[in-house]
Amino acid sequence: MTQAKEKSPVAIGARLKKWPQVKTLGFKPNFSDYTGDDRARLIGAKKIYYPTAFYADLFNTMGKETFPSFHTYKFAQDKIKQTAIFEMQNIPHPRTRVFYGSKQKKSITSRFSFPFVAKIPRGSAKGRGVFLIRNEKELSAYLERKGPAYIQEYLPIKRDMRIVVIGKKVRLAFWRTASDKGFRTNVSQGGNISFKPLPQPVLDLALITARRCGWDDVGIDIAESCGKLFVLEGNMKYGTKGFKQAGINYKGLLIELIEKGEI
Repeated sequence: MTQAKEKSPVAIGARLKKWPQVKTLGFKPNFSDYTGDDRARLIGAKKIYYPTAFYADLFNTMGKETFPSFHTYKFAQDKIKQTAIFEMQNIPHPRTRVFYGSKQKKSITSRFSFPFVAKIPRGSAKGRGVFLIRNEKELSAYLERKGPAYIQEYLPIKRDMRIVVIGKKVRLAFWRTASDKGFRTNVSQGGNISFKPLPQPVLDLALITARRCGWDDVGIDIAESCGKLFVLEGNMKYGTKGFKQAGINYKGLLIELIEKGEI
């Protein structure tokens, strides 16, 4: 197969399909279903945009650059893996432990005192699958779910910070305050946004976290408790309401960054 000369940037995922500046081919699990020209274009491109989790692995094996990065896809919606890399990279993170099997789960209350936070460790986003556990009854209800128990110390906070890193820079940062109806600060769960400037150490920690973890398209949540900063998690499927409230055209920003070569 001859390699096609790269023209406009090429993408697989649909994020920018309505923008003519990027040629979006769409996801086809059978590579042979792409036309000969499209296959040549993908093979010949220096970088593939939004390759999807399926093709990110394959392009990484070929040594081909993608945006988002291979590592960004690998950590998406996997709190267990994120906690492990935070610990390995000395990134400050709330005390967290994963309990596997019924025997381990019986030891939860010997390691954590009520209240604590329990989360669905894989596949959840936008504040869904996060529970404040205040007693044995609530713990039993959480443990009815199959799979490992992801338990985290409770930080008594009413607000945290979302820092969106795209490429190698912070593109948006804001405070999130929990509503009166719950403890979660996620905007999708009723949290409120404030664009009051964030402290520089918070922005620095977000960039350090993104760099050490290999993430280049992520919303990093950071909280301050007892005078210390904690990285809560990285959200690869972050919402874009914050961009809208800030008056930023999110997809227009992506096109601008592609054209500038910043992503």
